[in-house]
Amino acid sequence: MAKYTSIAKAIAILSLLFLLESSSGQLNPKYYYSSCPQISDIVRNIVESAIANDARLGASLLRLFFHDCFVNGCDGSVLLDDTPTFTGEKTANPNKGSLRGFEVIDRIKQAVEKACPGVVSCADILTIAARDSVVTLGGPNWDVKLGRRDSKGASLSKANKDLPAPTSSLSTLTSKFAAQGLSLKDMVALSGAHTIGKARCVNFRSHVYQDSNINGLFANFRQSVCPSKNGTGDRNLAPLDLQTETGFDNSYYQNLITFNGLLHSDQELFNGGPADSQVLLYSIWQDAFFDDFVEGMIKMGDIRPLTGSKGEIRKNCRKIN
Repeated sequence: MAKYTSIAKAIAILSLLFLLESSSGQLNPKYYYSSCPQISDIVRNIVESAIANDARLGASLLRLFFHDCFVNGCDGSVLLDDTPTFTGEKTANPNKGSLRGFEVIDRIKQAVEKACPGVVSCADILTIAARDSVVTLGGPNWDVKLGRRDSKGASLSKANKDLPAPTSSLSTLTSKFAAQGLSLKDMVALSGAHTIGKARCVNFRSHVYQDSNINGLFANFRQSVCPSKNGTGDRNLAPLDLQTETGFDNSYYQNLITFNGLLHSDQELFNGGPADSQVLLYSIWQDAFFDDFVEGMIKMGDIRPLTGSKGEIRKNCRKIN
């Protein structure tokens, strides 16, 4: 009798896992538990290797995830290449010439397809890669909810409209995040992603030459790599975090309270407005930042995912099947 009871329990557990994987409206960390148990190891190994060769790729993969989710939800649309008959999002003003990391996603997809063909979406791969980038660079870990499917389309116009610009005011930033169901708290925490990575001169020129809410010495320092004339040195790079550009920590917020934010949109978070107290909290309490960043990332990953029979599982992340 005990033997049959054990078999019944095993069947019940397998049935539950099947329901989790086939659920049409709910993401779950165990979505690929039986259909592709290798997925976590595959993504982590490739992300760690990529960052070991180029530490900046951690920030690039995290930014890819953000730019994907803010345009019609987390559906892998940002990964699609343009074709003679299809226009993707890569040439949108916030993306053109600045998004990186596509080759890393390609490598992951190829490895995943070899292990579990036709099972794992590009949208989920990007979500896991963003988390693993944070962890690899010293940031917090969390369980990533999975089960997204890939879009069969993209929106250049929404990418141009919905993604916040580096020149955005606090009110504009707040409204763009609110449109995605993200609060002021989420916005300030997620902005901490700028504790890693670099920005191009074209995106911080106006801040270091024209704004008054910036440390003068810092402005002069950044002007040395960013000529004042538009079109000159536009692609020159500077770290978003003055202190630890390849370490995921709370120094980004410490920079803001000394007015050493590189982008206008960064410094807007600490400029006499409603975000000031949260920036101060994160500047002295890294654990609070990490906790709220994780909460924000999970919420962002929940933005309008395609599930069930919607969308598809792309064979190649750069093109629709």
